[in-house]
Amino acid sequence: MHLVTAVIRPEKLEAVKEALGRVGVYRLTVSDVQGYGQEKSREEVYRGHEYTIRLQARVKIEIAVNETFLEPTIEAILEGGRTGDEGEIGDGKIFVEELEDVVRIRTGERGSEAI
Repeated sequence: MHLVTAVIRPEKLEAVKEALGRVGVYRLTVSDVQGYGQEKSREEVYRGHEYTIRLQARVKIEIAVNETFLEPTIEAILEGGRTGDEGEIGDGKIFVEELEDVVRIRTGERGSEAI
């Protein structure tokens, strides 16, 4: 079992969800987050004051998958989250972690059956 965490551009969320649906992945958690990497900061003016914006709005997707769904999930996120054919700085990252256990609260099921 694995936990796939992806941080992507907010405007790419629907494309990623569609790509995940095509490979049979429908259960996910989505959070609004902020962060920065290689993108440059930008200047904005609000009520006459200039501000430097360093943190960029992003969406974090978390998906618990069994081994057979790991690569299709990664490929779907790459397909839906990439800007253009070659991608751009700021398209995001995918992190993969092994899960020791998963427990479904409603039934008490554990492991792969709980996913």
